[in-house]
Amino acid sequence: MTTSGLTHLDDQGAARMVDVGDKPVTNRWAVAEGFVRCGPELIRDIRQNSLQKGDLLQTARLAGIQAAKRTDELIPLCHTLPLDDVSIELNVRDEGVNIRAEARAHWKTGVEMEALTAVAVAALTIIDMGKAVDKRMVIEGVRVVEKSGGRSGTYRAEGESR
Repeated sequence: MTTSGLTHLDDQGAARMVDVGDKPVTNRWAVAEGFVRCGPELIRDIRQNSLQKGDLLQTARLAGIQAAKRTDELIPLCHTLPLDDVSIELNVRDEGVNIRAEARAHWKTGVEMEALTAVAVAALTIIDMGKAVDKRMVIEGVRVVEKSGGRSGTYRAEGESR
């Protein structure tokens, strides 16, 4: 930590990456979720897999996994992590698509940003693939719902159970 007390600023106030070199390697995992609100016509097309652009759910899943693996390229000051696993669950509801991503690593820093990035990019992919049918889609509720590992221990959002 710097004299400013902020971990991502040096003593002159410039942004810096946190040094994790002395931190222990532990099992880390995080779960994030989000929701893409969609209209009934798009929901029908997703369920029937009849979109002209192809299989929306499979494409969104792959996009989210790929994004998690590249989080350090997208978010300044994120460390490159050796991800052990990224999984994405997509559930079609009458009002939209629920996205849940889990990231796991055996490393020195957490995987919350990787799980969040997976959800966000999966959601953006849903919008990209469905925009010809529904221009009113909205991404809602992107958040970390669970995490474990490291000094701060376990976090579980209110109402979550494992």
